[in-house]
Amino acid sequence: MREVRHINLSDPDGQVYCCLRNRVVKLDDEQKQAFCSGCRMYAGEASGKGVECVWEDLRPVSDPHVVRDPYAELTSNQKRQIWPTDHLSTCMVFGG
Repeated sequence: MREVRHINLSDPDGQVYCCLRNRVVKLDDEQKQAFCSGCRMYAGEASGKGVECVWEDLRPVSDPHVVRDPYAELTSNQKRQIWPTDHLSTCMVFGG
């Protein structure tokens, strides 16, 4: 799985998507101190325009992945890929 740099730009209300909390949060001093400062995904302040995070992303996104709409990013991250499986290998056969 590849690590992707996510550049989460603050929206007009100062909110960003937070992968750690899996929610849209206000990027204020409280968020930065309570969550960003101890987060292993934290990778910088996006030149003062938001926050940068690096994490393994299964989605087909660019690297870096620039996020301008935190709510769209939240929604996109709720979708999970279901890999095709060989359903016959999960069947049991009983004889009688």
